[in-house]
Amino acid sequence: MSDTLVIIPTYNEIENIEAILAAVFSQDKLFHVLVVDDNSPDGTAEKVSVLQNEYAERLHLLERNKKNGLGAAYIAGFKWALQHPYKYIFEMDADFSHNPRDLIRLYNSCARDGSDIAVGSRYVKGITVVNWPLSRILLSYGASRYVRLITGMKVKDSTAGFICYKREVLESIDLDKVKFVGYAFQIEMKFKAYKKGFKIVEIPVIFRDRIKGKSKMSGSIISEAIFGVISLKLKSLFVKSY
Repeated sequence: MSDTLVIIPTYNEIENIEAILAAVFSQDKLFHVLVVDDNSPDGTAEKVSVLQNEYAERLHLLERNKKNGLGAAYIAGFKWALQHPYKYIFEMDADFSHNPRDLIRLYNSCARDGSDIAVGSRYVKGITVVNWPLSRILLSYGASRYVRLITGMKVKDSTAGFICYKREVLESIDLDKVKFVGYAFQIEMKFKAYKKGFKIVEIPVIFRDRIKGKSKMSGSIISEAIFGVISLKLKSLFVKSY
């Protein structure tokens, strides 16, 4: 039995899923994986189901009825994880923008070095992003600076989605009250943990834009992040148990 679970949300990731699973399972540490699939029409869930025969007891599949946001997929994955005895629970993309070799670095930050949350950060040591257009880099980097200004968090990459949580962090957050689904979901989770006094550490990683498949970024996700941060901060001022 592994003490770690890597949650990988998927929607139309048939081009990436087999390779990313092989890469995670090839690491020196034993990781379990939960794929949370949002009813991908391209057969992603069916492929994972077949691969479960190869990765018996290490690969798990949670199928949802429809696509209704990254945040909702992760919340479903968190709830599943907390029903099992995992101590360290990861967020990770399916498209190789997050390097599976960095999993052990995030794990060590929490398991060995005392972090409650380890964030794979694109901005803690300069800007370590590959193959993004300048406009997207400026948008993402600017959003992170904006979040720091509004919330007071010291996290330089608040929208990062490559994360290791100690179990206790997720247990302390009322997952049914997490509001946002896109970029703002990542900010909200970090902000809730920050307000509860958990130690958040950023680990520098190189982020590479996907080669296969299509990006899920949209204008509504960006606007949710911009306006959602203000509502998060205002709510935290008036709700003591936030």
